[in-house]
Formats: sequence, C-alpha cells, structure tokens
Amino acid sequence: MNTIRVDVVSAEESIFSGPAKFVALPGEAGELGILPGHTPLITRIRPGAVRIEKADGTEEFVFVAGGILEVQPRHVVVLSDTAIRGKDLDEAKAGDARKQAEEALKNAKSDIDLAKATSELAIMAAQIAALRKYRQKK
Repeated sequence: MNTIRVDVVSAEESIFSGPAKFVALPGEAGELGILPGHTPLITRIRPGAVRIEKADGTEEFVFVAGGILEVQPRHVVVLSDTAIRGKDLDEAKAGDARKQAEEALKNAKSDIDLAKATSELAIMAAQIAALRKYRQKK
C-alpha cells in the first residue's frame, strides 16, 4: 500500500503520527492535497482543519491555528502553536472565545490591539468551521 508518514505537532505535544493515504489542509494560497510522492514543499498554513485519510481508510481531523507545513516525498510534518484533535474540539468554548475576540475587536485602542483581536477572531471562526466539518463527517 502506498502511504506517506504524517506528523502533526503542537507546541505542547504530538497530536498525530502515523501512515496516511492522503492529507488535506488549508495552505496559505488555498487548500492543499498531499499524496505519497508529493514534490517537496515548505509553506505556511492558515487556521483550519487538517484532514488525514489514514492507511486503514478511517479519517483523522485536527484543527490547527496556522503554522508551517513541510512536505517530503514520504513524510509530511505540520507544525502549529495550537493543534486540537477533532474529537476534543468544544463548540461552546470556541463560541465563548469568539465572543471575547469580538469584544476585544470593539475595544481595540491601538493598531496592535486591533491586529491581535482580528487574528484571534479569525482563528476562532476557523475552529468553529473545522468543528462543524468534523461533525458532518461523523
């Protein structure tokens, strides 16, 4: 069976490590699909869902809050400050964090505050979208 090794790593822990048939994730310029033998690549990734079709045919979903992707013909590495397994995503918690980001956006007093709040809001929106995508697949 033709597979590629996939490692998804957050600042705190290894989230996923194992063989896969296919990986899809939000690249900086659009959605990326990676199969075994893919051309080497290093790029930034946007907040969103990483979908891993494992060697046994099941799927694993991981939310990443952006990061770096490295692709080699037989190995994919996703590095993210924040990565959460699909099964561990909490919609209520993400909704609360989104409300806090919206409030911070309203109360921003400087360009730095505005940029930080805008970034947090985008991450929370992506996390909620990833959670909904994960639930649809189940």
